[in-house]
Amino acid sequence: MNYQHIRYESHGAVRVITFNRPEVKNCIDRLAHDELCHAFDQFRVDPSAKVAVLTGAGDSAFCAGGDLKAAFGGNPPIPTSAEEIARHNRGEAPGCLGPSRWTDIYKPVIAAVNGLAYAGGLEWACFADLRIVEEHASFGVTCRRWNIGLADGGTQRLPRIVGMGHAMELILTGKVIDAAEAYRIGLANELVAKGQGLNRALELAEFIANLPQAAIRNDKEAAIRGFGEPLREGLRIEAECFNRVLSSPADQAEMAEGLRKFNERDHPDRIRGQARTPGIVRAEMD
Repeated sequence: MNYQHIRYESHGAVRVITFNRPEVKNCIDRLAHDELCHAFDQFRVDPSAKVAVLTGAGDSAFCAGGDLKAAFGGNPPIPTSAEEIARHNRGEAPGCLGPSRWTDIYKPVIAAVNGLAYAGGLEWACFADLRIVEEHASFGVTCRRWNIGLADGGTQRLPRIVGMGHAMELILTGKVIDAAEAYRIGLANELVAKGQGLNRALELAEFIANLPQAAIRNDKEAAIRGFGEPLREGLRIEAECFNRVLSSPADQAEMAEGLRKFNERDHPDRIRGQARTPGIVRAEMD
């Protein structure tokens, strides 16, 4: 696909998906919606793609949400016809601003938040599993000012990340918070200097991509599917995902190799003085 409003780039096993409309703070119109759906589907089905990094072009905005000028001009990236609204209500539409309703992408996704993340942009930051946030970034449900609701997962993912109290404060007031406050409430996993978000996200993505993938994907699936379920059901889902590795000859072989590395100390985490997960401090393993 010849993308116009996003970029889709390969960095080894990492795919970088970029909101590419810096002149309008990377807001999402209908074309960007379609391109995001295509890009994330490519990432989901490509066996060589292991981790995605999502970021914005330029240095002022990650994503400002939906393109309200396009909506005012009669080409909104939201359902408008009765049929589209019905599909959206039934959960059959991918989302308003891209595939935000997809819950079966079990490969890791990292957001490099390199500027403001407002409304749908905040929702896209919450779509990711991890958020690397530059020090000048800011977050807010700013669509609150225009009587526009959250339709791309914000009411569901934000409380799961920061807790209901912090989420309700943002959702009900529309207040804008800075990067330091985002880190304090758990929205940001890590703060970095301006201009360093993508580099840090790529460093972390490449580290994750070099790990055995089956267990990562199964654990992400178990965490997503089990969240909010009764403990008994969550444990059943976890067992189902765990046992999937045991039923795959290829995954069994990779597990056997992992056990060999552990026992023979053939891994940086088992060798004193070797590099560990970048930026993550852990106790020495003896």
